[in-house]
Amino acid sequence: MNSETEKKPHILVVEDEINLAVGIRYSLEHENFLVTLIHDGLSALDLILKNPHKFDVIVLDIMLPGMNGYSICSEIREKGILIPIMFLSARTLPEDKARGFDVGANQYLPKPFELEEFLARIRNMLKFKTLLHDEKKSNEKNASDELPYEMRIGNATVNFNTLEAKNDQKTIHLTHLEISLLKYFILNENRLISKEELLENVWKMSSGMNTRAPDQFILRLRKIFEKDPAHPELFLTYRNAGYRFTAQTKSEYENIHN
Repeated sequence: MNSETEKKPHILVVEDEINLAVGIRYSLEHENFLVTLIHDGLSALDLILKNPHKFDVIVLDIMLPGMNGYSICSEIREKGILIPIMFLSARTLPEDKARGFDVGANQYLPKPFELEEFLARIRNMLKFKTLLHDEKKSNEKNASDELPYEMRIGNATVNFNTLEAKNDQKTIHLTHLEISLLKYFILNENRLISKEELLENVWKMSSGMNTRAPDQFILRLRKIFEKDPAHPELFLTYRNAGYRFTAQTKSEYENIHN
């Protein structure tokens, strides 16, 4: 693949109406986008989960064979994948649109639609993705400036440069989002943090989104760092209130390279 192709934004179109899907691909390719077409929900979800950084935008129908678009979008967001998503659907009732945004969509365009509006929304989501990427890099740099690159937390030692945590048994690879969440907790130690705050500052999502992503990621951190994940002492959940990362003082962390 040449460098020109690599620079093209990559759009995943999940649409089971073949003629419409082909027309969308033609229009996007005419605008110099790289396009992948998939016609069923399960194949789309499998591809996205295996390649979470491959696509720049996802265009998603709702009524799909195998798995509907709502479930696909919800699953993507639960995994912490922040690719901008636009629903493209013949379902036009207010509750349909509301559900789309509730599961994590960035845009909702009813069928039939005007091509110019469709392309404008695609360009808007690409701008959003670029801003999100730049802000995420800036936030990670600022957080990294305040923390040592290696710290002992509970049952494991985390290396923020290699994205790894090590305990007595094994080395565990962490995602960028897991590292971002961990840093946010450390920098806000002993403070009660709402789910809305985490969604806005770590996931960069609207605080009104209905998602269990923070809960699932915190369960993962407990499995890595808690001595007994079933009885957590570090990553605490307060029902209907939020979360707290707790230790006596920052000085009680074992700073490996202090």
